[in-house]
Amino acid sequence: MQDVLIIGGGIVGLATALRIKQQRPHLSVTVLEKENRVAAHQTGHNSGVIHSGLYYKPGSLKATNCIRGYDMLLQFCREEGVPFDLCGKIVVATKPEELPQLETLYQRGLQNGLTQISKISPAEMREIEPHVNGVAGIRVPYTGIIDYTAVCEKYAEKLRALGGEIRLDERVEQITPGTSLTVVVTNRATYEAKLVVNCAGLYSDKVAQMTQRAPIDLRIVPFRGEYFKLKPHRQHLVKHLIYPVPDPNFPFLGVHFTRMIGGGVEAGPNAVLAFRREGYHKTDVNLTELFETLSWPGFQKVAAKYWQTGLGEMYRSFSKSAFTKALQELIPEIREEDLEDGGAGVRAQACDRTGGLLDDFAILETDRAINVCNAPSPAATSSLSIGQTVSEKVLARF
Repeated sequence: MQDVLIIGGGIVGLATALRIKQQRPHLSVTVLEKENRVAAHQTGHNSGVIHSGLYYKPGSLKATNCIRGYDMLLQFCREEGVPFDLCGKIVVATKPEELPQLETLYQRGLQNGLTQISKISPAEMREIEPHVNGVAGIRVPYTGIIDYTAVCEKYAEKLRALGGEIRLDERVEQITPGTSLTVVVTNRATYEAKLVVNCAGLYSDKVAQMTQRAPIDLRIVPFRGEYFKLKPHRQHLVKHLIYPVPDPNFPFLGVHFTRMIGGGVEAGPNAVLAFRREGYHKTDVNLTELFETLSWPGFQKVAAKYWQTGLGEMYRSFSKSAFTKALQELIPEIREEDLEDGGAGVRAQACDRTGGLLDDFAILETDRAINVCNAPSPAATSSLSIGQTVSEKVLARF
């Protein structure tokens, strides 16, 4: 019998397990991960950015956890020797109509405690990024780059040292809540647990539904983000991180340039509907999962509202020249031949029945389960803070 059974060996699941064991070493904590390694999906496919908390609504779970998690992450990495680089970024308005949203971002950053951000002129932008184009910008010195898979591996090492278990190649197939214990059946074993914590990312809604009879009122909609890489002889065009002003109505940041901790520069991502939850390639299709997405009333409302944006993203997915054109708004010198195929990630975006794309973290609780059902970016930056938030909910049960 387990005290706490955590489903999902990504960065949120591992951080939660670690925080529980650090605070209550006597509790038995086991992480179940369906793949043969930790950080196999969202965590291992992201762009490796340490986010500052600039974008998030003041007082939201995203804002408070990102800001607290930022400090916790940096302290952890310094103590454990995980490399990172606080290289900073600039957010660039490329046209006058973006200036009001740029000002909103600046004020939001100040409200979130980012006192060292600064407005910069086109000349000041070019001192930082000589090849950038824009009418105004914000300099954000807090932003950094890191390898989140390396962070996860260190979380896992620390967790095991404290007596926690991580069981790989264990896919959860059934959950039966009882009055005092919950039975969790995997492809390999059957477990009894006093409390189940669901950190299953792209499948968090399905796992959450297993923990209760009443239908849950959200669905994970997978969005694939595709990247290109700058060829080595063109990487000098980007010195730090360069972001556009995001569309305030769409929960994605737009194509941008990111220096990588291991070297190289990524350009992207776009944001297209993935045809399966773990669909990292255009040809990855799961008809059942695609039907579940397309038939969800909330997604239908999102599609009706954002169809033009969605078509543009899809066009960029299949047209390298269109992708290049979007990048040229930030760096006009970029040419199609400067880009080579990069990786892709899939974002687990929760969508409610009314068509709301959830902008904040969502944690759903039952008597025997705690379900983390919306933890996209900046969840990696925020992981220790989210882990602390969830662990407090766990420890209140014991």
